[in-house]
Amino acid sequence: MMSEKTTAEGIRRYSFELFPFFLKVIDLHYILLSIENWSCIILGGMLDYCNERLTFGTMAKASNSNLHIAKRGKNDEFYTQLTDIEKEMAYYLPLFQEKTVLCNCDDLRVSNFFRYFFLSFHSLGLKKLIATCYKNLNPDLFSQHKDEQAVYCIYDGKDRVNDQFEDYDVFIKQNERSVLKGDGDFRSEECIELLKQADIVVTNPPFSLFREYVAQLIEYDKKFLIVGNVNAITYKECFKWIKEDKMWLGASIHSGDREFAVPDSYPLNAAGYRVDENGKKFIRVKGVRWFTNLDFKERHRPLPICERYTPEKFPKYDNYDAVEVSETADIPEDYDGIMGVPITFLDKYCPDQFEILAKTNSKEHAGEFLIGDDPTAIVNGKKLYHRLLIRRKKKGIHL
Repeated sequence: MMSEKTTAEGIRRYSFELFPFFLKVIDLHYILLSIENWSCIILGGMLDYCNERLTFGTMAKASNSNLHIAKRGKNDEFYTQLTDIEKEMAYYLPLFQEKTVLCNCDDLRVSNFFRYFFLSFHSLGLKKLIATCYKNLNPDLFSQHKDEQAVYCIYDGKDRVNDQFEDYDVFIKQNERSVLKGDGDFRSEECIELLKQADIVVTNPPFSLFREYVAQLIEYDKKFLIVGNVNAITYKECFKWIKEDKMWLGASIHSGDREFAVPDSYPLNAAGYRVDENGKKFIRVKGVRWFTNLDFKERHRPLPICERYTPEKFPKYDNYDAVEVSETADIPEDYDGIMGVPITFLDKYCPDQFEILAKTNSKEHAGEFLIGDDPTAIVNGKKLYHRLLIRRKKKGIHL
């Protein structure tokens, strides 16, 4: 007769192989609500599959060629798709009642962020909607940023009582916008004055300026919901905000890649791209996440942990007072010490269940857990990508 451990491992491996067939019809968010006993083991196999197949693989290579090109050439015009905005916003709708929303990296004439909030103005109960763009006076999806000024708009919704789709086209054609004195840079004095009026900032900021952009939001104590790359977690500033619970990952994207519209001049040298019937270019970018400080109930759902600790499966780091947990799904339920986990742990992070203590690969954030001088996470002489050092706040929750 097989032992419980052998049976559990067998079920887990079997579910891991079968999960691709279930993926299209199963919503993991709702599985977590009803899973019991052996289902927890099966879920482990499913999460193994998500981590190894759906995410972008080795995190050291996560920032794919599209993002490298954007950083080198400061080509940050990745336009977010409307469907991705709608899916994420579904988790926060009540929080926008009577709020002023700022989209400060968005030309109202082409931005899907402005389109979404304009068409949802009354259903969300917004107070005001503000949009600004950068160095663009012409209604073109992809500006060359050659203008010395830019347009902006402050909309209060008083010209209509319902949200009608046709209203957007009429609004744009009526040229309901003004011209800024400067170029629309979010760091400029007049754009900061608009930021001060806002309650919540929602946009896709330039990837190359992500740290500086978030720093400004933190400085002015603004609520925000913005698009970024998961590797931003490794930035020293961003990790500090995450550790202090001033920023966390959003609700709707936990793996895979997302499609963005790009300028005609953008080089299509990656595997994930397409050109639509109108000649518009789209690329797929790996590691995309929403970053926010808006709370949502799913964030407080405990991660099911089923593994048992053994020194063989969870070896100690050569240079940290912690053990290595190579996959979030394998966090042991009977280990109360410090553990190093991949940065994608934040996709499933429950602040009521775990505390984030430090981050490897950075002396500044390694804290007292580092042994020696090299902050790189090392196990048996092998160097690893960034790890988050975590500890359980309370006994693991069994579903």
